[in-house]
Amino acid sequence: PGPPDAYAADVRDALGLGAHDLLVLQPTRIVPRKGIENAIHLIRRLKLSHAHLVISHHSGDEGHEYQRQIQQLAQDEGVSLKLFGERMADRRQLDQQGQKIYVLSDLYPHADLVTFPSLYEGFGNALLEAVYFRLPIVIGRYSVYQRDIEPKGFRLPVIDGVIDKSTVEQTRQILADPEYRAALVEHNYRTASRFYSYRVLRDSLRSLINNVRNMTE
Repeated sequence: PGPPDAYAADVRDALGLGAHDLLVLQPTRIVPRKGIENAIHLIRRLKLSHAHLVISHHSGDEGHEYQRQIQQLAQDEGVSLKLFGERMADRRQLDQQGQKIYVLSDLYPHADLVTFPSLYEGFGNALLEAVYFRLPIVIGRYSVYQRDIEPKGFRLPVIDGVIDKSTVEQTRQILADPEYRAALVEHNYRTASRFYSYRVLRDSLRSLINNVRNMTE
């Protein structure tokens, strides 16, 4: 992917962030299974005053109690939290006040780090999205990740229930060492291309169709 286009170039301005602020993107709704409290704990332990956690989507139809809990936790831990759900939709448009409405792919190019500390997921599209945009991602070891994704060999700081020292140190190295970061995201991109590309999907579907044909002949 290239740099943000003209429409998305002002995302940081819309968030109230400067060019040197650290944008930590949580590309999910605000629901308990996303484990967003662990993203807040991680940022607190990184001790980076210029870091901001941006949650891309709102709570949806699951109520706002968890959102209130997350906002209070961020305040208690001194973590800058920005909720961007009111400016997000599934297509670009202008709202009634003439403000831009963005799509998720507009945010990724502005992010420095992606957090996805989910407690459980069906798969976890945010992982592949972050890898596609060559972004480092800190991920929760939910069951599907452990069973189906982790064995593929991605190099990711993981959250296994709690934020431990290793996760903090790995994340800190990613943010402080550009060469290490570049090598890591390139490895993850190549790994995803090997196992999850359209070519792999095409070949798998072709094999499946051929098997079905053979069974019916």
